[in-house]
Amino acid sequence: MSNYGKRNVHTPTGDSFYSSTSYGGGAAGGEFSYSFAQDQQFESFDYNSSQQQHSSSTSAASPGYYDPSAAVTSVQQAYGAGIQPTYYVPTAAPAAAGTSEFEKEFEDEPPLLEELGINPSHIMEKTRSVLNPLRKTDATILQDTDLAGPVVFCVLFGFILLLSGKVQFGYIYGIGVIGCLSMYFLLNMMSTAGVSLGIVVSVLGYCLLPMVGLAGVNLLFSLQGIVGSVLTFCAILWCSMSASKLFVTALNMNQQQPLVAYPCALVYGVFALLAVF
Repeated sequence: MSNYGKRNVHTPTGDSFYSSTSYGGGAAGGEFSYSFAQDQQFESFDYNSSQQQHSSSTSAASPGYYDPSAAVTSVQQAYGAGIQPTYYVPTAAPAAAGTSEFEKEFEDEPPLLEELGINPSHIMEKTRSVLNPLRKTDATILQDTDLAGPVVFCVLFGFILLLSGKVQFGYIYGIGVIGCLSMYFLLNMMSTAGVSLGIVVSVLGYCLLPMVGLAGVNLLFSLQGIVGSVLTFCAILWCSMSASKLFVTALNMNQQQPLVAYPCALVYGVFALLAVF
């Protein structure tokens, strides 16, 4: 009775820890025992050989970059040899299909300067005709009512006068409007075909170029003298001859250039007064 309910405790030491056979105890007339006598089985692996095999298979399969053929082979091995992978290969669209209606309309559009009514070739041709009054000019070019050159020459004339201390922009605008309207009515009465106001403004504006040169000379020395008077007379004659030649060519007014040159000389004479005084 003194050992009832007590366990026999055995403390293993050293190698006898897993070799102990049993522990026992009892309760209510029975005994139970459990044992640690089963041998522990541990598996041993050779990590060096497995790593060598894996590195050799990896180096043989992939040479250091992506191999599409190896990927295809693995897919066929996984899903069957009858499966063929498909690749997306972009192809260039034909030239006829690539051009839309919008692109065709954009290619057929005229240049920006032409849409604005500015023709550089006509501007150069008219400028050469002004610089050389004896040069023959095509009549079709004069039908172009180009106002880009006249505006540039008027602004340049006013700016040069401003450099000499003369603020004459209002006078330039006023004299220009009155002169253009006067020449418009006069030429319509002298010619049988008639003339538009745009042509008159364009011709008179381009022929203002010698006055721009006269205003530039005024920056160097005063024109209020004999030399200045001669230069002023030459500039007025130059402008009137160029303008009358262009008007006669545009309106087909044969043998009437002196009649047209006189009113033109009056208009440019007023501009010369602005440059001299």
